[in-house]
Amino acid sequence: MPDSLADIRDQIDALDAEVVRHLAARERLVRRAAAFKTNDHAVRAPARVDQVIARVRALSTEAGASPDVAEQVYRAMISAFITLELAEHRATNL
Repeated sequence: MPDSLADIRDQIDALDAEVVRHLAARERLVRRAAAFKTNDHAVRAPARVDQVIARVRALSTEAGASPDVAEQVYRAMISAFITLELAEHRATNL
């Protein structure tokens, strides 16, 4: 159990490092997925986004986290990855 705000911040920093490692792994997969997509709609994949959000909300509830916060974070992350994947898709399909 943390004894101080500094301890809590140290734990948050450690978690952030782990999250960034996972984001990097996710980015590598997103870049690879771009090669399989045939057009911008396939990249945006609204049905897949809905599926991911539903899953994340359920996982958040199971983990005792706020599903609303998880959804907001994931929507922002997915939006950023879609932008990246669109650029990757366009670059590989010139």
